[in-house]
Amino acid sequence: MTISRITVDPAVIDGVPTIRGLRIPVATVVAMLADGMSTDEIVADLPDLTPEDVTAALRFAADLASERRVP
Repeated sequence: MTISRITVDPAVIDGVPTIRGLRIPVATVVAMLADGMSTDEIVADLPDLTPEDVTAALRFAADLASERRVP
């Protein structure tokens, strides 16, 4: 799976990674998952998103975590 749904644009929320250029940060979606929300609940709360967007956000976060070293 690619993470092409994740965009970084300096003109949108100062370059924070977002879902498809919407003003919905990846971090918001990942936090919702971490708080125990299901994909269906997230899509209901943020109707511009699709289940594939939620999966892409989680994949993006996983990829970032795998590339960073924790001191």
